[in-house]
Amino acid sequence: MPQLRKDPVTSRWVIVNIEEPRGVSSYDRPPQVRSSKTCPFCPGNEGMTPPEIAVYGRRGGAKNLPGWQVRVIPNKFPALRIEEKPEKEAIGLYDRIGGFGAHEVIIDTPDHDRELADLPIEQVELVLRAYRDRCQDLLRDPRFRYILIFKNYGRSAGASLEHPHSQLIALPVVPSRVQGEAKGSFKHHEYTDRCIYCDMLDQEASEKTLGVSEEGGFVTICPFASRFPFETWILPREHASSFDTLPDAALRPLAGVLKRTLWRLKTALHDPSFNFMVHTMPVHSRDHDTYHWHIEIIPQLTQVAGFELGTGFYVNPTPPEEAVRVLRAVEPPA
Repeated sequence: MPQLRKDPVTSRWVIVNIEEPRGVSSYDRPPQVRSSKTCPFCPGNEGMTPPEIAVYGRRGGAKNLPGWQVRVIPNKFPALRIEEKPEKEAIGLYDRIGGFGAHEVIIDTPDHDRELADLPIEQVELVLRAYRDRCQDLLRDPRFRYILIFKNYGRSAGASLEHPHSQLIALPVVPSRVQGEAKGSFKHHEYTDRCIYCDMLDQEASEKTLGVSEEGGFVTICPFASRFPFETWILPREHASSFDTLPDAALRPLAGVLKRTLWRLKTALHDPSFNFMVHTMPVHSRDHDTYHWHIEIIPQLTQVAGFELGTGFYVNPTPPEEAVRVLRAVEPPA
């Protein structure tokens, strides 16, 4: 029979199929197809992109040349532009703001054919360092209210270029989805004087039903009210509200956990398209005790349709307990 589950943070409801859950084989998709077109993100084609903002791995020499390991550039077709003005304007009932923001691309590796799951941990660490450093730099601009780091892999996940890359968008407003998480976290803390994410991790430590792995100070789980099959989160075991405060010493452990989690998903689900997002505390929030930053990974295995759009409910045909069983069975690389 189906089961309704309530997300403890946002109070969002999910319908989970616990009687006849869909197995891994039902999610088989055609393999990812590689294009033969010239790639602007490959070494030697630096002139095809906007000038780099930051680079990792190149030792000396001129800018915008090969020799880099991670490269950060402005998005050539940005969703928002730093040149626009962020002032709010009211038009009767409606509010609007100029298209102000920052939109950057982090080119994860010079290797066109190796995703984060396939890269050495040292390379994944450099990618995470670029994420953190760019957040810290953009936080100097007081006009920004939220910074989202995300990755789209595969066409069904919205990737327009196949070369491994991530993106960062800095916004002049806090997204409603993040506001929902922040409000739910605050409400729980106000009532219990505890972080709700920490409480989830403590409960998992005793029940051991939703955890995929725990290593290096990070916990990988499939959340109780998973919206999507094989939805997976990575959280720091010790409370921390903002990703941009991640210390150098934590970059390597997180890189190992992220690589191995993506490897498990890639192996179990035969290289699915996916999105991942870093959820962090809004820029000017003071609720450091209530919010807990985390990474959400969403394999693109099902489609959101009329019921989900009309109700805000999600229908998940594979319960998280089954996803955990499958992912635990995959032996990740060291």
